[in-house]
Amino acid sequence: MSGHSKWHNIQNKKGKADAKRGKIFTKIGKELALASKNGGANPETNSKLRDVIAKAKANNMPQDTMMRAIKKGAGELENVNYEEITYEGYGPFGVAVIVAALTDNKNRTAGNVRPAFTKFGGNLGANGCVGWMFQQKGQIVIERKEDMDEEEIMMAAIEAGAEDFQPSEEVFEIITSVEDFGGVRETLEGMGFEFLSAEFTMIPDTTVSLSMEESETIQKLIDKLEDDDDVQNVWHNGEFPEEFEG
Repeated sequence: MSGHSKWHNIQNKKGKADAKRGKIFTKIGKELALASKNGGANPETNSKLRDVIAKAKANNMPQDTMMRAIKKGAGELENVNYEEITYEGYGPFGVAVIVAALTDNKNRTAGNVRPAFTKFGGNLGANGCVGWMFQQKGQIVIERKEDMDEEEIMMAAIEAGAEDFQPSEEVFEIITSVEDFGGVRETLEGMGFEFLSAEFTMIPDTTVSLSMEESETIQKLIDKLEDDDDVQNVWHNGEFPEEFEG
């Protein structure tokens, strides 16, 4: 997992999320609506909805905004008809890229994603062309504070089923399997911890080391893709230099 778990990359992403708060809420709202539509509006009986609510809370999404999206998915408000689509391909410099989208118009989304790859010297491939290089995992990030007991957090996470615990000067990062994500998250929530991030991610098995100039190009591709309202997440196996600001 080395090369993936760089706090500055998470921090950069969080800073951009803060700057695009409305867009982030729109994207999480789609996830809430889809989870509610597929599994019901009660998080007690819908584990997927519980997971998305945790992601919404980590992004400081207002309660009324969350509830509106859940009701929309349950059909209490306007109908929604989102479809999950995954695109795979290569960006420049041999960097593998996975794009997860939620859309009500597949043609529109494909018509935006494909040119983004092309613009920066990459190309879309068939489904599965790069997915085999990644593993889907749960990722929980907790901001480190002075009064926190690192060993207590680590033992609680591991006992709840976490696969990996990575402390740094600024955060604790916890990696779980997809199956154990909810249990680990709920254990830590029950201990009173708040999360900087709590969501599923795709972790590459191998990474491609990038120069500063190459990192800038890859970041422009990521930004272009994430600017699309239909794109929920972008994952890649590029490894930025430590000093890269993004």
